[in-house]
Amino acid sequence: MPLLEIKDITYRVKEKEIFSGLSLAVESGRVHAILGKNGTGKSTLAYLVMGCESYIPTSGEILFEGKVINELKVHERAKLGIALAWQEPVRFEGISVRDYLTLKSKEIDPSIYLEMVGLYPELYLDRMLDKSLSGGERKRIELASIVALEPKLAVLDEPDSGIDMLSIQDIMNVIDALKKNGTSVLLISHREEIAKVADKASLICNGKIMCSGNPKNVAQYYKSRKCEVCIGEECVYV
Repeated sequence: MPLLEIKDITYRVKEKEIFSGLSLAVESGRVHAILGKNGTGKSTLAYLVMGCESYIPTSGEILFEGKVINELKVHERAKLGIALAWQEPVRFEGISVRDYLTLKSKEIDPSIYLEMVGLYPELYLDRMLDKSLSGGERKRIELASIVALEPKLAVLDEPDSGIDMLSIQDIMNVIDALKKNGTSVLLISHREEIAKVADKASLICNGKIMCSGNPKNVAQYYKSRKCEVCIGEECVYV
């Protein structure tokens, strides 16, 4: 039984159909990458999985560990073991980096999580999460916090957003750490090189999963075609 199963969901915003019969499964302990250009609904899918406000499928089901979670709120899904690393950096204010990384347990050593994302603990642990941190720094700290939480499912929405190209290895370190913890990962990205670290990849376009399979093959297929923002239009992958 998959850890996460999305079954034939449709999602509309007013008269606009974002998803039409989308189905997807993420196996326990595996990394499943979702590839697609900006505007194809990748972040919307992340919000639907997390249960963000107003993000409820028009039809279809989202199942976690075999149970339908369509109506559960964000905090209820978090208690089940689902965590989301937002595309935008963390928005928390007035809390130290140390306290943020030890929200689950004060017994853990937060230093190892900062080192994992390329930040020096001695320079960051006692800093506050505020505007003095750059977007890239805040994003790295959020990724570190996801690993520290040890969720059953981590949804990483564009984890490389706001981080320079030289930091791809840091993202790989995060994914490897999650896998070692037994965490399943739904990895959402528009960059094919990120998807290649996954166990399986799917291509999303025009509100549907167009193909799934070996990450390198899916990434190559994605890279070789020019996909426009095609929601509501004929999909160029067909």
